[in-house]
Parts: sequence; structure tokens; C-alpha cells
Amino acid sequence: MTGKEVRLNRLFKHSERMIIVPLDHGVSVGPIQGLEDIPKLVKQVNKGRADAVVVQKGLVPQIKDYLGGDGCELIVHLSASTALSPNSNRKELVATVEQAIRLGATAVSIHVNLGNSHESEMLRDFGKVSNRCDQWGIPLLAMMYVRDGSNNNEFDWVKLKHAARVAEELGADIIKVNYTGNVESFSEVVNAVKLPVVIAGGPKTSSVKDLLIMINEAIRAGAKGTSIGRNIFQSPDPEKLVRVIRQILDSKMTNEGIKELARTL
Repeated sequence: MTGKEVRLNRLFKHSERMIIVPLDHGVSVGPIQGLEDIPKLVKQVNKGRADAVVVQKGLVPQIKDYLGGDGCELIVHLSASTALSPNSNRKELVATVEQAIRLGATAVSIHVNLGNSHESEMLRDFGKVSNRCDQWGIPLLAMMYVRDGSNNNEFDWVKLKHAARVAEELGADIIKVNYTGNVESFSEVVNAVKLPVVIAGGPKTSSVKDLLIMINEAIRAGAKGTSIGRNIFQSPDPEKLVRVIRQILDSKMTNEGIKELARTL
């Protein structure tokens, strides 16, 4: 077993499906509601049995007591842009694989926006990062979005199928994409690659029920887990919500069963 395989197994520490909680939003949109106390939040999602958290490098010292062993695995995010920029969809590398290793990361992640005018630079960075990940045996989570100016295209299964394939062919180990809206079309995305696919949470949903149904449908389509941020960290009880998501990931449930489960939150 290679070092990368060992680390990938750590990311599936609770079951065959993973819960990743991205907490890198402070760079892109600032210290929004839910991100006021990152250590407390990591402690909560860890108790809920999340597998990993995604943070920028500067936050790692704050959460070190809740990482590894019985704690969450650490994924260091290498990409950044801010909502203050005239082109916030242009992601730049702000950390290296080597820095992530020194911080104790189990994996690293990058963000790529396809269809953007700076797509070529982001793909170039993807290639460089994946090469370094192979050199050091570090898994790479590729967050793949279609950001060509059309909101509808962000959830278009044909385009997301292409995005997933780009990630696979450029050396990702786990692929994160938006959910397409139904089991049939998302199955097309999942089946386009041989790698684990996890779903993004997107903007905060209008109800917990909608979020849980989305997760359940994605699992039925073949997804290997979730990478959901604000719908978790802006929840009134992140620990309890993560526990419920874990239950959905590890059980076969109908949408009617999901609705009953949502009433407990």
C-alpha cells in the first residue's frame, strides 16, 4: 500500500462514505455567521463524526487539538480568491503541498472554475499541484465548478460530467462537484469517472429537509459522501446535523424517511 493510499483510507475513517466539512469560506466571503469560532466548530463536527475539515493554512494552529487520532483529518486548501475582487472566480495558489505536509495535513484541496476566462491558469496550477501530490504521496481533493456566467450551467450534468473527467485526468484523488438535481443525471456524473465523487452543499438551503433529500439522492446515485460547508456551519446545531448526515450516508433511506429525520432537527 502506498503512502497516498494510506492517507486516503484515513479520510474514510468512519465508513465507506466520507463527510468533509469545508471551512475555508473566511477568505472568500469573510467571517460570516457560523465562522466566528473555528476551534469550537471543528470540535462540534468532530463529535458529530465528520471525517475531515478543509481550512486555509493559517487556521491550522487554532484547531490542532481536534485533528488526527480520534479527531478530524486535516485537508489544507491551497486556493484562494475574495468576493472583493473584480474577478472572484479566478483562484490563485496561496500555499504549497510541502507547507501542508509540514502542518500535518492528510490531504490538500484546490478549487478550479471551468468556463472562466482564467481557466487555463487554474488548470496549469492543478497540474503542478497534482504532480507534487504524487511526489509526496498526498491525496488531492479537486473542487470542480462550472463558472461561465450562467447559474444554470453550474448544475448542468453534461458540464459537470466534463468537469469530473477533467479532475480525474489531471490527477485528482477525490472529486467535489455540485449536485445536478436528480438521481438519474447525477449518476451520469458519478459514472463518468473511477474516483470517489462527493457533493458540494452550495448556498444555504431553504430547509434542512431539502438538504437531507439532496444528500440521500446523491448517495443513491453513487456519491461517496459530502463536502458541505455553510449548510453545516450555519446550522443551529452543527454536531447534530453532522450526526444525521452520517446516518443517511450509512443507511438506505427513502425520502419519506428523510422527511421524518429532518423533523428531529
